Amino acid sequence: MRGMQPRWRLDRATDAGLRWVAAGELEALLAAGRDAGLHGVRIDLGACRDKAALLEQLAGALGFPGWYGHNWDALADCLGDLSWLPDGGVLLALENCRPLAAAAPQDYRLLLDILDDTASAWRARAVPFWALISMAPPQQRPPGTTRDTT
Repeated sequence: MRGMQPRWRLDRATDAGLRWVAAGELEALLAAGRDAGLHGVRIDLGACRDKAALLEQLAGALGFPGWYGHNWDALADCLGDLSWLPDGGVLLALENCRPLAAAAPQDYRLLLDILDDTASAWRARAVPFWALISMAPPQQRPPGTTRDTT
């Protein structure tokens, strides 16, 4: 699968964002991302069943700095910084998301919101930020719900 052509130009910030992909595509997309000069990180969320485990897993996988506060705002701040990673853009490949989505659907949706907002912010800086999720997209948020970032 190394020679797979991605559906998007991974090196182009205008194409970057939150995308759902088949689990079998992650390895090829990570390889294509490396070839495009992106810092790729595969993050296994299979053991995450709640916010605390999710935030801890993300911090470890991305090497968050000591000031990381293990809350939604701190996650958004760290994802918006990433100065400790090499320049050139980031490709996050999140796998085994289904247990988290089932056990903590609000936390899973909030994670997706933060990843989407982060991609938009990096896009405005002309830097590719990809968050690839290896499962089906979630259903629409119920009307009247809001995003809580604390």
